[in-house]
Amino acid sequence: MDILSNLALGFGVALSPYTLFLAVCGCFLGTIIGALPGLGPSNGVAILIPITFTLGLDATSALVLMTSVYYGAMYGGRISSILLNIPGDEPALMTTLDGYPMAKQGRAGDALVLSGVASFVGALLATIGLMLLAPSLARVAFLFGPAEYFALYLLAFCTLGGMASNNQAKAALAACMGLGIAMIGVDSSSGLPRLTGGSLHLFDGVDFLVAIVGLFAIAELFFFIESHGKGSSIGVALDKVRVPWKDIFDTKWTMLRSSGVGFVAGILPGAGASLGSFLAYMTEKSIAGPNGGFGTGVPKGVAAPEAGNNAAAGGALVPMLTLGVPGSGTTAVLLALLMTLNITPGPTLFTERPEVVWGLIASLLIANVVLLLMNVPMVKIFVKVLMVPAWILLPGVTMISFVGIFSLTGSYFDMLMMIGFGVLGYFLRKLDVPTVPVILGILLGGNMEDALRRAMILSDGDVTYLFSSPISIGLWVAAILGFVAPMFLRNVLKKPPAITD
Repeated sequence: MDILSNLALGFGVALSPYTLFLAVCGCFLGTIIGALPGLGPSNGVAILIPITFTLGLDATSALVLMTSVYYGAMYGGRISSILLNIPGDEPALMTTLDGYPMAKQGRAGDALVLSGVASFVGALLATIGLMLLAPSLARVAFLFGPAEYFALYLLAFCTLGGMASNNQAKAALAACMGLGIAMIGVDSSSGLPRLTGGSLHLFDGVDFLVAIVGLFAIAELFFFIESHGKGSSIGVALDKVRVPWKDIFDTKWTMLRSSGVGFVAGILPGAGASLGSFLAYMTEKSIAGPNGGFGTGVPKGVAAPEAGNNAAAGGALVPMLTLGVPGSGTTAVLLALLMTLNITPGPTLFTERPEVVWGLIASLLIANVVLLLMNVPMVKIFVKVLMVPAWILLPGVTMISFVGIFSLTGSYFDMLMMIGFGVLGYFLRKLDVPTVPVILGILLGGNMEDALRRAMILSDGDVTYLFSSPISIGLWVAAILGFVAPMFLRNVLKKPPAITD
């Protein structure tokens, strides 16, 4: 009954005309962002975050808008995967394996509609899972002390950083860089400035939104100029769009299985939508066997990864809301938004700000329906977005980033710092050093340091206190496995499956 009453509270918030309008706008913008190759949900959310401050949105409205963009981008990634054979983002990579061959067979419209339905099923079931699981996990989080939280933050660095790079050493370097940036400012315990270089502008530390917009949005602009300056064109023509009822009926169990696999993958910190998409595809491929035809344009090969990656996107919200630990790069950006709005994700969020949590859940349920209605009859409109020339797109993204950050901080120094982070992000990606661990270090570095200090104060400097409970030991083991396992599994996870067995 508690869930029903809380959900009623959530729908009371979500069904207000303004919140509903924001959800629809977020879905539309997110789908467009997802359809553009290379942007993806992380960059899209980072680019649009300044809008929330420009519009003066409250916490609930801002979170509804950004999570709608998040879900919309996950939907939109399939469009360029199917028509251009270019993934809109990394999770959509698996969709190209059967989506593009299906389009080349003259079934581009069928593939787009089927993938939209699969995305709806995955996202809807994940939102229901978030609704049922998150409150229970929040109650478990009350068992956490400073030692457990320190191990939890370490787990986030090891898993999210490890899965984000082809090289564990580079991921560790990026995490250390983020932790170093988080130390900039006045130390809360001693009152002494750290790593400020004598600059008064740095006494308050580095604003993580400035770093995020620089590392994601501005760096992405540099790459877009370098790689996509002349725009793009449709690789496969899209003729008429219809609802392939037979394909939908034939793939119903595929969608359900893939949603379950993706949701579990999304809950794991660091796994995210990419792993959810991969596992869902490989699960269905193994069930179908050698004669399943995966890789040749079969509907199950389109439905499985789309249901998997959208379910993983919803699953990634579970650890972010209940533990304050992002489950993916995009939820790390959403975490920064919440912290900027003076909202601390964690177990107390469900009791102190229930209207935020349940308003978000209700809005996601509505957004899923809106996205399904948008992505079937309006798919031709989104396809045209792929033809937007760079000379229109680039100035718009740049304007949003600069105006938004300046409206938030009012500091020219932060504008220069944002450009500096953009240059840093550009060179890091050139060197194949992941930027997500840098962001994670800036976001969680202060909390991780506080947890370590509290643990040492409580134990009178006894380091073994960090391993004193079954929960902390389990998190340490998971962190070590999360850092080491990708060294052995990366070739399997990164290598696309063979077209034929």
